[in-house]
Amino acid sequence: MAVARQTQIIGASPHSWEDAVRNALERANKTLRGITGLEVLKENAHIENGKIVEYRSTVLVTFVLEN
Repeated sequence: MAVARQTQIIGASPHSWEDAVRNALERANKTLRGITGLEVLKENAHIENGKIVEYRSTVLVTFVLEN
């Protein structure tokens, strides 16, 4: 029987929310093994002078714990 864990990560990008999600997953892949899923929980942005300067995506990464 497999046991999984979830961890919340915030990715950022100056280009889009999709890139922010991709950046979060790429970073998670550097330290987590056995990633099986990802859920986007929230998307928001940092605004300066009335313009979006950073897109942020909060994601929940699911990975299987090793024996």
